[in-house]
Amino acid sequence: MKFISQILMLFSLTFFGCSTPYDQVHIPQPEPSIYKPGTLPPSGKKKPATQNPYKIKGIQYTPIASSKGFVQTGIASWYGKKFHGRKTSNGEIYSMYAMTAAHKTLPMNTWVRVHNLKNKREIVVRINDRGPFITGRIIDLSHTGASRIGIIGAGTGKVRVTALGRAVSYSKKTKTPTDFIPVDYWKGNFTVQIGAFQVKANAKEYRYKLSKHYQNAHIAVFTDSRGTFYRVRIGQFTNLKDAVRYSEKLIAQGISTAFAVAE
Repeated sequence: MKFISQILMLFSLTFFGCSTPYDQVHIPQPEPSIYKPGTLPPSGKKKPATQNPYKIKGIQYTPIASSKGFVQTGIASWYGKKFHGRKTSNGEIYSMYAMTAAHKTLPMNTWVRVHNLKNKREIVVRINDRGPFITGRIIDLSHTGASRIGIIGAGTGKVRVTALGRAVSYSKKTKTPTDFIPVDYWKGNFTVQIGAFQVKANAKEYRYKLSKHYQNAHIAVFTDSRGTFYRVRIGQFTNLKDAVRYSEKLIAQGISTAFAVAE
């Protein structure tokens, strides 16, 4: 417990003057994502999507680990020119002409079928952003997507959203996805994040202290509009459940900032 107290003291000093540690209250910002064939960013790097809980206007949202079997009925809206060219939550550039959408909790890069329950029109779009954060609305479509199911004029429409999963093959002619598998974050590479620093030296010192008592203590570097962050993580797991259990164990030991993340 003496070691844990020292760690917590160091962590508190590092964030002196902040009401909450970085990454604990997460407002959607450009975050890494899993890019699949046909959706690679210019750098060509493949990175895991953000699955961290985040808070908007006092309400906390927790992204679900798997899209398998997901069906939701509610109101769809759309966003267009005002956001065109801005970064989405997974780091891509939003295009009002692309077949994409925003959802509050589905894993990033999940393809979904959106069925307009009034006129029976359907579209297939990919989730690359978070939202909408207006009561009663379940999905924000791009301008093109909204136009194709006929809700541009009204602004909203009642729809059914059915998750298809991650695209595994595409049409050679239209470049649209043809086959899918469920996005599942219960399996993969996971670890537990317990600190985020903007001063690299502090992150390195924290990692060194942790390495004496925990396996796989390492630093993950992340940069967004707020700057560069050095995220200190420990542990290595092949499924999310084990990572969550480990984070809960650390919290019980006094490291309240621990939470499971995909790598």
